[in-house]
Amino acid sequence: MSKQTWRVVTRGTDGELIIHDYDSPEALLHTHLQVGTDDCSTDLALRGAPVFRSLIGPMPEGRTIVRYESPEVFETLTREWALPRSPKRRTRKKADSQATEQAAE
Repeated sequence: MSKQTWRVVTRGTDGELIIHDYDSPEALLHTHLQVGTDDCSTDLALRGAPVFRSLIGPMPEGRTIVRYESPEVFETLTREWALPRSPKRRTRKKADSQATEQAAE
């Protein structure tokens, strides 16, 4: 299946992520300068995709989306992704403990 959406993710002045979707890579050429083409992506559908100045990518996002990120967004999201997550703790509800006590009596 071919890539149908070309997404650019940047960060606004207020810190929020800003996502712009385009229908084709040609639409990106109106706002970004192409400096080459991708020739080493592990996603074969991305080989030959344009590489733009000041954007990290292309990278796959699902089956039909090509994603580009600003360097700041890429660094921040990668750092968050790499952080170890604390294991989820199981908590017992009071209703469960009351039912167990009543069953024991």
